[in-house]
Amino acid sequence: MKTLSLALPAAALAAIASISSTALAAPDWFAWRGADGSGVCPETYEGWGFNEEPVWSYPIKGRGAPVVADGKMFVFGYRGEGADVEETLSCIDAATGKEEWLLAFRDYISDTIYDRYSIGSPVIDPETKNIYLQTTNGRMLAVSPEGKILWEHSMMERFGRLTFPNGRTGAPIVEGDIVIMHCITSYWGAQGPARDRFYGFDKRSGDILWSCEPGVAPKDSSYSTPVVESRYGTRVFYAGTGDGNLVCVNALNGKPIWRFQMSYGGVNSSPVLYKDTVICPHGKENIDSTEEGRMIALKLPGSVEHGAEQAVLAAGSEKWRNPTVAFTSSPVIVGDRVFQISKVGELVCVDADSGEILWHEKLGNDNLHSSPLYCDGKLYVPIFSGKFYVIEPSDDGAEILHTLELDGNLIGSPVICGGRLYLHTTTQLYCWEFKQSGITCPDWPTPAQGEPGAATELRAVPNDVLLQPGQSQKLTFQQLDAAGHVVGVADAVAAAKFVPPTAKVRAEMDAEFADGVLVAGPEAQASAGAWKATAGGLAGVFRGRVLDSIPFTEGFEGYETSEDSTVDAGEKFAYPPLPWIGARFKWEVRELEGNKVLRKTLDRVLFQRATTFIGAPSESNYTMQADVMTDGNRRIKSDVGLVNQRYLVQLKGNQNVLEVSSNQERLRVSVPFKITYKQWYTLKCRVDLGDDGTATVRAKAWPKGEDEPGEWTIEVPHTNGHTEGAPGLFGFSPQSQKPIFIDNISITPNE
Repeated sequence: MKTLSLALPAAALAAIASISSTALAAPDWFAWRGADGSGVCPETYEGWGFNEEPVWSYPIKGRGAPVVADGKMFVFGYRGEGADVEETLSCIDAATGKEEWLLAFRDYISDTIYDRYSIGSPVIDPETKNIYLQTTNGRMLAVSPEGKILWEHSMMERFGRLTFPNGRTGAPIVEGDIVIMHCITSYWGAQGPARDRFYGFDKRSGDILWSCEPGVAPKDSSYSTPVVESRYGTRVFYAGTGDGNLVCVNALNGKPIWRFQMSYGGVNSSPVLYKDTVICPHGKENIDSTEEGRMIALKLPGSVEHGAEQAVLAAGSEKWRNPTVAFTSSPVIVGDRVFQISKVGELVCVDADSGEILWHEKLGNDNLHSSPLYCDGKLYVPIFSGKFYVIEPSDDGAEILHTLELDGNLIGSPVICGGRLYLHTTTQLYCWEFKQSGITCPDWPTPAQGEPGAATELRAVPNDVLLQPGQSQKLTFQQLDAAGHVVGVADAVAAAKFVPPTAKVRAEMDAEFADGVLVAGPEAQASAGAWKATAGGLAGVFRGRVLDSIPFTEGFEGYETSEDSTVDAGEKFAYPPLPWIGARFKWEVRELEGNKVLRKTLDRVLFQRATTFIGAPSESNYTMQADVMTDGNRRIKSDVGLVNQRYLVQLKGNQNVLEVSSNQERLRVSVPFKITYKQWYTLKCRVDLGDDGTATVRAKAWPKGEDEPGEWTIEVPHTNGHTEGAPGLFGFSPQSQKPIFIDNISITPNE
């Protein structure tokens, strides 16, 4: 038997430190698949042996991989049942499993079902040792090693992040001073259409630096975690997207470099790098055949022009393909061999140069997310059913050394760090300690960042601003070269309102810029627009919104319905307020019975269930009221509702109930309420916080024009309730068949 050895090429070694420019100490595991994303642990052992009994377990359910720094392990998981389910980020002692601290996060307004939580992992910044995490419903967090939240963004309420029933989240990455995360959003303006987007944040301040959409309209969600390397004189990352593309993006400035269309559905696996190729599988219908799934090696372009339009690579860019189908599992690259767990539970060995499948070993009936890990000549292979294998691979086949059967499912990936194996199941986290008499591990090498050049553009920090009347934002302006390196900070910057030539709506932000500060005056109106900054012959564009502060009202009578409908011939409409997140693809202002009202669009099935946030994420302690109407017939009616402080209050037409929920499967309480379609109702709700942390959601509804009832129709207490959240609108048109109408919105402080 020919045993494989860990012999990484120089290019791969240079890429290993993809999450930092700092050399890393041996006993750390900063990212879910290792620092280079290859799924290889570089530790080697003297006198290795495997203890089949774990030395400790930690009672947190999970579907991802923990990370380790300075003897501390950071674990993304979930706990509780029913309404009490919450995601957690915990810090435990990596040697003993003793918990040091824990943060808990309640789901809100997401589509996640069946407890599909923590399908992702945190990442550690090697420099600061801060931890970064994206929760299932899109809270992007920076946390200190001591458990203090340093900054956070509710991506749903701030940038229009969409959620999906599968709950897939993935992991952020840290590249130098930038934290990069991946999700699908529907925001405003040019970023209004739903797209697979990547966001880069300053790792210390949380300020947004850039966002990009390197693909086309998504057919699916994707949780492919980017893999970074040094190429083209800079740092670039590769990832799959929800539109079936494999993409390459400049990690420093977020500019897309190229894309390659692989499939009609989402590419969820993270790729691996080999020589001048990037290797990635998928599990959807191929773009050029009716077969499902394949693994490819894509030849990387030899050179690119920074700042040029994104290239679309031709079919001839494939160096090889084979029929390996992997829906969400990611491969391991070891020397010139690729190891992959297929969709049908087979471990496959592939020649990285030719794509030839050398062998496959049946380990289970199927496999979902879990990915293998390689360390010191052995593969550690989890299978969805709960089986776990330690395998010694060779070019002749797989020798199974150990087999374990664990409670729960194995959906994440193993981690090996400091001679210990960690594995998270849907019941708990386990630790095994290897028998060994010595550990050798090289320091992670420092990646080549590329040589900075002359400055070619300005980047505003933050690059996307949110204000309310009376607020201001100080901006700094970085000077970037063509490859994205920061080469200086600009002084004496001027900024003027700017309407991009491609803008479909000519709009400006109701604010003023002076001395590096963007100011929304006390009487500023809800608005959105772009700005062009200039200094020393350089220029750059940033964006901003002004949202109404509470109290505010909106009756839509001031809107001119002059746009021609492409759905209803002869009908006219007006666009809703531009700064409302995703509103222009989900709602229109229409004439109805002599009034102007908001009507849900029906031309996009993706938005049959539509949530639009109309206020700031930091709002709390407010009352919402609006006139609402569903449409339908005896068999099918639409639903309509309001979002108040991360709680959804809705009239559900088919069920004839008034319902309060957060996540539909976590908190959902309803009372009977007869709903007649094409009849207006007034819906009112508020959230009150008690001293013990309980949030009480109160709501009432009555036929429009009648006297308001003195009592609330429904009151729902929620232990450890949501303390803040953006006001919003909700509509559900099953299969985009029946419209929804909203009018006379008012938001006032609780009395």
